[in-house]
Amino acid sequence: MSDQTPTPAAPEPEGVHPVGEGLGGTANKGFPSTAGLTGENLPVEYRNVRPADAGDAADQGTDPVVVGHRKGMFGASKGGDTSGYGGLESPILFPGEAQRPYGSYFDDVVDTLADATGGSLLSSVVVDKGELTMHVDPEHLVQVMQTLRDDPRLRFEMCVSVSGVHYPDQTGKELHAVYHLLSITHGGRRVRVEVAVPDGDARIPSVVGVYPAADWHERETWDMFGIVFTDRHDLTRILMPDDWPGHPQRKDYPLGGVPVEYKGGTVPPPDQRRSYS
Repeated sequence: MSDQTPTPAAPEPEGVHPVGEGLGGTANKGFPSTAGLTGENLPVEYRNVRPADAGDAADQGTDPVVVGHRKGMFGASKGGDTSGYGGLESPILFPGEAQRPYGSYFDDVVDTLADATGGSLLSSVVVDKGELTMHVDPEHLVQVMQTLRDDPRLRFEMCVSVSGVHYPDQTGKELHAVYHLLSITHGGRRVRVEVAVPDGDARIPSVVGVYPAADWHERETWDMFGIVFTDRHDLTRILMPDDWPGHPQRKDYPLGGVPVEYKGGTVPPPDQRRSYS
């Protein structure tokens, strides 16, 4: 027998202590006990976590796809590099297409969508970091979004946001529109719908007729990235002045800027500063 006395285990702290990825919780003793709580009665620290059975794409045997290479710290292709990282080069990686089973509620969403539309309208399905992204061609977008909203088995009532992304090296799919959907009916399920179009014909059907709340989001995406959302009215700038040239969040947009003065010291615009390349 060992003569060493085992070290007693540390006492379990009181308060909310979730397990898994997500919010960190708190050890505040003033919080009520969570013992015996289930489902929606659990505090958000327990519910707003990655599904335990949603594996990464890497876990499903898919390899990342190289869609381009980034030079410098931020990938800007015009203007002086003032970050000091001009020689940095790294690949731009997309997670590969997922293999079944996807995990969590993802199989159910994809299968139900295919059943409701008479066959799969998705060009690919990606599961990465516990999140589901369904890639759709522009001509199928409105039908997919309408089904995701209206089918009682899906019921993604909210389009939380619409955003744009620019991948200059992804030939034929340089501009992406990304839609984040939320289902309140089904306990906070979230999915992402993504559409890619070429820079030379960046036209995507508007979903305002399905999700009216997407109105200003589409205008911002047009303003910042130049994606034209068709079949809607007043697609006008929402952040920049009406006569502003170009779309400022594209990777090929010059850094530009205005000089800023601090107590007599002037900082020139980014494209006029010293280059470290």
